[in-house]
Amino acid sequence: MVTTVMPTYGRIDIAFERGEGPYLYSTEGRRFLDFASGIATNSLGHAHPHLVETLKQQSEKLWHVSNLYEVPEQRKLADRLVANSFADTVFFANSGAEANEGALKIARKYQWERGEKERQEIICCTSAFHGRTLTTLSAGDNETYRTGFGPRPEGFRHVAFGNMNEMREAMGPKTAAILVEPIQGEGGINPADVQYLKALRQAADEFDALLIYDEVQCGMGRTGKLWAYEWSGVAPDIMSLAKGLGGGFPVGAILASEKAASGMAPGTHGSTFGGNPLAMAVANAVLDVILAPGFLDHVTEMGELFAKRLGEIAARHPKIISAVRGKGLMIGLACVVKNADLQGKLREGGLLTVGAGGNVLRILPPLIIDESHVAEACGIIEKVCADMDAS
Repeated sequence: MVTTVMPTYGRIDIAFERGEGPYLYSTEGRRFLDFASGIATNSLGHAHPHLVETLKQQSEKLWHVSNLYEVPEQRKLADRLVANSFADTVFFANSGAEANEGALKIARKYQWERGEKERQEIICCTSAFHGRTLTTLSAGDNETYRTGFGPRPEGFRHVAFGNMNEMREAMGPKTAAILVEPIQGEGGINPADVQYLKALRQAADEFDALLIYDEVQCGMGRTGKLWAYEWSGVAPDIMSLAKGLGGGFPVGAILASEKAASGMAPGTHGSTFGGNPLAMAVANAVLDVILAPGFLDHVTEMGELFAKRLGEIAARHPKIISAVRGKGLMIGLACVVKNADLQGKLREGGLLTVGAGGNVLRILPPLIIDESHVAEACGIIEKVCADMDAS
């Protein structure tokens, strides 16, 4: 008999009743160090006082009015995102998949409006993940996710991530845009190097295509800069956001240059809930914290410390972990054992993590962690690796 909640997830048999900072407390009274963060979403941990107070105040004033009217908090958030990025304009959505759908529409509309109506093709990368809608599944590269869902939306080609020869061979007069994650998340924490991003920018300009970054997972301070692309200095034309933007509240966004958004006139795109006052208030509160002086420097410092400690653990347990990679607090452990086995053992030890492609385990702590939390996590990881080595 089917469960009343449609069984589309292979859920772990734990339920949580509350969270505090980087910790989650189960209904059975166990405390877990949450270094999954709702898959990089609870960027400021659980029950952050500034977010809680902001949401309380907004919930007593106004929840939803639709986008038929001006939403002052929406304008405030857009102004701040524009002021701190490459972008000139912002569209608000509810999720990362919705943001990526919108990003693809903006790119195709841009080409259509300038008379290049045949330019509909999006060049994507292997191991990419861009969401679970029909179109974003076509943009992604996971056949398991696509199987059984009928005709696939057309207009997507895939080339090897990091391979510019394949990218340039795939591009031509039908290319509307390149879509890439500066750091692949679900694909296995695969960072794009600086030269690759520079070459993508050059190729996009040369072939009159747009460059789209998916920063749904790697954006909003996760890497130690507000945007992951800042490490390369190579700006896109369009960028999708979600996850950490709301610190756990559902909100997504599409950032675009004026040129890329030139085809987006009234009526061309919309979202019922996107940009509502509740989401905008919380996302502004998240930005208050992340943009505070010294916050991103702290993320960088914790990321470097964590990576160093994890590298030492990997060196002591090469039969368990073969490599540590990533940027800031977006860390991947390349596993020798099955990543699901290591994930399960760590959970038994009180540490929550997330699996990824390529037999990688993702470590995505809230950005507020300090040295004590890094030490606590490394203590659990060290013990689990020693136990697995001994078994």
